[in-house]
Amino acid sequence: MGAAEDEVVQLTSELIQIDSSNTGELETTTGEAEAARYVDAKLREAGYETEIVESGAPGRDNVFCRLEGADRSRPALLVHGHLDVVPFNAEEWSVHPLSGAVQEGYVWGRGAVDMKDMDAMILALARQFKAEGIVPPRDIVFAFLADEEAGGAYGSHWLAEHRPDLFEGCSEALGEVGGFSVTLGEDVRVYPVMTAEKSIAWMKLRVRSRPGHGSMIHDENAVTILSEAVARLGRHRFPLTLTESVQGFFDEVTRLTGIEFPTDSAAALDGAVAKLGGVARVVGATTRDTANPTMLQAGYKANVIPSTAEATVDCRVLPGRQEAFERELDEILGPDVEREWIRNLPAVETEFSGDLVDCITTAVQAEDGDARTLPYMMSGGTDAKAFEQLGMRCFGFAPLRLPPDLDFTALFHGIDERVPVDALQFGVRVLERILRTC
Repeated sequence: MGAAEDEVVQLTSELIQIDSSNTGELETTTGEAEAARYVDAKLREAGYETEIVESGAPGRDNVFCRLEGADRSRPALLVHGHLDVVPFNAEEWSVHPLSGAVQEGYVWGRGAVDMKDMDAMILALARQFKAEGIVPPRDIVFAFLADEEAGGAYGSHWLAEHRPDLFEGCSEALGEVGGFSVTLGEDVRVYPVMTAEKSIAWMKLRVRSRPGHGSMIHDENAVTILSEAVARLGRHRFPLTLTESVQGFFDEVTRLTGIEFPTDSAAALDGAVAKLGGVARVVGATTRDTANPTMLQAGYKANVIPSTAEATVDCRVLPGRQEAFERELDEILGPDVEREWIRNLPAVETEFSGDLVDCITTAVQAEDGDARTLPYMMSGGTDAKAFEQLGMRCFGFAPLRLPPDLDFTALFHGIDERVPVDALQFGVRVLERILRTC
């Protein structure tokens, strides 16, 4: 057992114990700086020259260091993770979400899978490489980032705009979300590599109309008009659209398992996707655009019909579909509903090919001889959106070999989030092989 494999569990546990919850509000998001100081101290202890960068607001701290490679003429590799986590309600958990408890073969707590497990793997390997004098084939930039859980405005996107020098020479990036094993049937185990992700498009809807007294007949009620439009949108099914990454996923699963994914019927395709188990909730969301209403605001008194009503909608759009998606939105909502984007980060996609992909596959199969890798699209969004704007090819791969009966995707932002101890150690071994040879 190498040094990184030996300490990754402790590092994961200690990172979880730091409350770096990202509420999405500047005044209530406070723990990222403490997490950054922890990482910085561990890197400096190993001998790195580090830089802590505050990204646009007090306390939004990011940590960077660079490990020089053997061939400095080659483009560098960015290896990144985010230090923030989503908030939690401790009363819903069986183990306190900030405990970092190591029990029953798992490390428990908020961030165990999103993504303090990967942070710990990266940190452990960075420390081991420095301690052992390991020189990778090319420069590696290690980055631990703020604000990913709120879209990265005070994290990766600020850094890409204001401090592109931190990523000098980086042509590829390795981060979340992928690399977790998925068991199909009894003996087929695949490790998805994220090659694409849908957009993050948060939209505000607004209806303005004539106010009035709540006791009277009122045919121009802003709340009614908005509610009807929101209901139409929430029930709407956008057309089936398969991108290169999604089609590649289906093709490889068909080859390995014989499961067919018919594309002439959305219902038939949904039925086939359901056979994939827990990962179906992610894969199914990548076969079409989605627009889910999440918040409603209107009125200030029970007997007053308000002049305005507002709704917030979480839209996720496939690569290449933005214009068609917006045309469809306008048809659904109608002329009485105003809409504006409050956050609109484009979808990204790259090919499932190249030396880094080959290296990932080789590393996984060295530790799990029966494994296969395949491309997939992430239904959410990550910091890859910022790095793609700097010209990097972005891949999501945080390797974990998981028990077949663990519903892993349900743990993201979920209750009783946890990661197996042996999966963390497996991940370190795979990631070490990648960074030693890529």
